[in-house]
Amino acid sequence: MTDTDLFGPYDIDGLVLANRIVMAPLTRNRAGAGLVPSPFAAEYYSQRASAGLIITEATQVSRQAQGYQDTPGLYTPEQIAAWRKVTDAVHAKGGRIFVQLWHVGRVSHVDLHDGEAPVAPSAIRAETKTFVNNGFADVSEPRALEAEEIPGIVEDFRKAAANAIAAGFDGVEVHGANGYLLDQFLRETANVRTDAYGGSIENRARLLIEVTAAVAKEIGAERAGVRLSPVSPAGGSVLSGNEQAQYGYVVEKLDGLGIAYIHVVEGATGGPRDAAPFDYDALRQRFRNTYIANNGYELDLAKSRLSEGKADLFAFGHHFIANPDLVDRFKSGVPLAQLNPATLYGGGAQGYTDYPAAIVSADA
Repeated sequence: MTDTDLFGPYDIDGLVLANRIVMAPLTRNRAGAGLVPSPFAAEYYSQRASAGLIITEATQVSRQAQGYQDTPGLYTPEQIAAWRKVTDAVHAKGGRIFVQLWHVGRVSHVDLHDGEAPVAPSAIRAETKTFVNNGFADVSEPRALEAEEIPGIVEDFRKAAANAIAAGFDGVEVHGANGYLLDQFLRETANVRTDAYGGSIENRARLLIEVTAAVAKEIGAERAGVRLSPVSPAGGSVLSGNEQAQYGYVVEKLDGLGIAYIHVVEGATGGPRDAAPFDYDALRQRFRNTYIANNGYELDLAKSRLSEGKADLFAFGHHFIANPDLVDRFKSGVPLAQLNPATLYGGGAQGYTDYPAAIVSADA
């Protein structure tokens, strides 16, 4: 492979992407009343439509799934209609867009649930914070899901996937990473259940596999992906040392479902890539379809990993916030703009749609 392959087209199970650069999911806390996407969302995402693939901000599959203030959902007619404006705007510019579907589990606060406790695999509070009441606060003590509630979680993901297609999305990404509900079930330190969803590696993976299978059956495996973060401490995740075996099993099962891709956070989300020992190449070898690499990537590292065959696509997060034309900047060598941390979460157009594209000369 050559360096230019990063900017050439890529076929992801019949969906042709313009390049191998992916916009990673980025929570921005700008949803409006009824948790519909921001009125600025169509402009925000369409500004970034030159990415080979856009993966939206994490989006709730149900009211119970919410963990942060002003994050959008995909379970009401109003939310579907609002997301349709986003997908239409992205498609009008030739872009491709998947929605990331999540349930936060224990990473939530009672104030978001009328005083009710968040749900989790086990009643173990996460040592982390959430964004609520216009500030950051410790998450609340969760309650353990009853066994008879778990099929309802699977059904919520299935319905949300169907809603995604109704809203015009090209596919969905199941959020199985960063310490949220599906990731919580995977972790021995968060899941001490003794039923079919806890104990063994196979049991802890059961919910993620059931959710993914339901989504794949609903919309087609070729339009479904899963995000994983084997060693990230995000969301209060505590490592057990058994991650290589756990995630190796998970990826083998996902491969068997024939889904389009796995999207792997390599290292600590938003932090060091070498946060804990882990062999990502082993996951790559167990999965026959597309491998999206994420976390700490710069252009040179992506080119190097592509040339070595270590990944197929590369997801960039924060760079896309301040650089709506990130692909063009990478191609031309125009310096990257820096984001304003003060406008990351909440607010309106400022720090959202007002980052300008660079003026790239014709011979750049």
